[in-house]
Amino acid sequence: MNQMTIHDLHEKLLAKELSAVELTKTFIAHRDAAEGEIHAYLSTSDEAALAKAAAVDAKIAAGEPVSDMAGIPGAIKDNICIKGETCTAASRMLEHWVAPYNATVIEKLEAADYVSLGKTNLDEFAMGSSTENSYFGPSRNPWNTECVPGGSSGGSAAAVAANEAVWALGSDTGGSIRQPASFCGLVGLKPTYGLVSRYGLLAFASSLDQIGPIVKDVTDAAIVLNAIAGHDPRDSTSIPMEKKDYKEALKTDVKGLRIGVPDEFFGPGIKEETKEAVKSALAFYEKEGAEIVPVSIPHIKSGVSVYYIIAPAEASSNLARYDGVGFGFRMPGEDIVDMYIKTRSAGFGKEVKRRIMLGNYVLSAGYYDAYYLKALKVRHLLKDDFDRAFAQCDVIAAPSASGAAFRFGAFSDPLSLYMEDICTVPVNLVGAPSISIPVGFHDGMPLGMQLIGPALGEERILNAAYAFEQAHPELTRTAPKGEMEA
Repeated sequence: MNQMTIHDLHEKLLAKELSAVELTKTFIAHRDAAEGEIHAYLSTSDEAALAKAAAVDAKIAAGEPVSDMAGIPGAIKDNICIKGETCTAASRMLEHWVAPYNATVIEKLEAADYVSLGKTNLDEFAMGSSTENSYFGPSRNPWNTECVPGGSSGGSAAAVAANEAVWALGSDTGGSIRQPASFCGLVGLKPTYGLVSRYGLLAFASSLDQIGPIVKDVTDAAIVLNAIAGHDPRDSTSIPMEKKDYKEALKTDVKGLRIGVPDEFFGPGIKEETKEAVKSALAFYEKEGAEIVPVSIPHIKSGVSVYYIIAPAEASSNLARYDGVGFGFRMPGEDIVDMYIKTRSAGFGKEVKRRIMLGNYVLSAGYYDAYYLKALKVRHLLKDDFDRAFAQCDVIAAPSASGAAFRFGAFSDPLSLYMEDICTVPVNLVGAPSISIPVGFHDGMPLGMQLIGPALGEERILNAAYAFEQAHPELTRTAPKGEMEA
C-alpha cells in the first residue's frame, strides 16, 4: 500500500483485486492511527466516504465505466466549500460555519465519483508558510515531526505524505501547494490562474489564489487536473477553453526542450544543497537532449515585497465580510462598533490581523500611490520579465523552496519567514503554472524543484516533470510516518 497512487489503485479496482470500500476502510484505519501525531485533518467524513465507495463498487460490478479518480480516497483543504460540511479556514472566525453550497471543484470531483476522507488543516485563511498559524494547532511533517509540513496547504501535504489520503486538494496564493509538496517529498501543481475555478474557495487574495493537487507522482497530478480544470461561468476570471487530457503530456522525451535557468532564483538565501540538487537535475535534462538556456528575470528581487503589498491589500478587502453580523463567530459588545472590534480581535489570529492591518495601510488615501499602485506597476514589470524569458525557453527551472523543511519556531520574526517565499510568489504574481517535484534529500529531508511554464503551459511542465520523475524512482519514497500495512 505504501506508494500506491491514484493510477495504480484505479487499475486494481478495475481488475477487482480490491474494492473501493476495502480501500477506504484501510485508509480510514491508517488515518486514525496516524492522526494523533500528524494532525493533518480538521474534520472527517467517513460515513459519506464509505457510501460513495460502495456506489463505485456497484458501478464496477455492473460493468459501468468509472473515472480515474472513482473510489480513490482523498482529502480537501478546509478553505474549499463542501455542502453540509464545516469550512473553517482554520480560523476561530469560522469554527462552526457549515458551507451551504459546493465549490465548483467539488462538483467536478462529485461527477468523477471522488471519495473524501475529510477536510485538512492549513494556516488560518491560507496566510502562512508552515501551518503554525492554524487556530486548531499545527500539522506535522511525516518525514520528521519536529519539522513543519509547509503551508498554507500543510495539512493536505501531511495527509498525502503520511498515507492518510492518496491525493489532496490545496490552494496556492504564493506557493501554498508547491512549498508543502517540496517539504513533504510530493508533487504539487499550481495551475495557470483561471484554469481551475475559484468559486467556493474562501478568498484570501483574489488575483493570486488558485486550487490544485498535492499527490505522489506526476501522473496523479495530471489525473486530478483533468478532473478539476475547466471553464466556470460563476468565476469571472475562469478561462473559456476546450477540455484537455493532461495525461497525454506524460512523455519521457525532452529532446529539444529549452529549459531556462534564471540566476535570480539561485541567489542569497537559497541553501547550497538546494542549488546542487537543482543543478544535478539540470545536468540530467541536458544529458537527455534538452537545452539549458540562461535567462534573466531581474524583478524577482522585488517579488516578495510586491506580494506582501498586493496580497494583504486584497485580503483586507476579502476578510471585511467577517464582522460578526452575517455569519461566523461573534463577540457581544456594548454597541455595534464595540461588537465589530471585539469579534475581529478575538476571531482572527495574529498573522491574519497583521495582514489585514498591512492591507488597510497600503490602501489608505495617503499611501495608496506610494505602495499599492507602485506594487501593481512592478507586478507588470515582472510579467514582462517572464514573457521575455519564455521567448527564449519553454520552461523555467528553479528551487521550490530555499531548503528542506524547517523546525517549528525556527523563525522569530514574520519578515524572515516571508522571505522564505522568494521562490514561489513570483509565479502567482504573473499567473503562470508551476509544478514542484522531489529532486533530492538533505539530512533525510526532501528537497523540491519547480518547473514553471507560460500561461496555459501545463503540458510543458508535466512533460518535463514526468521525464525527470521516471528516471529517478528513488526520489518517490514514503515518509517514515507513512508506512502502512499491506
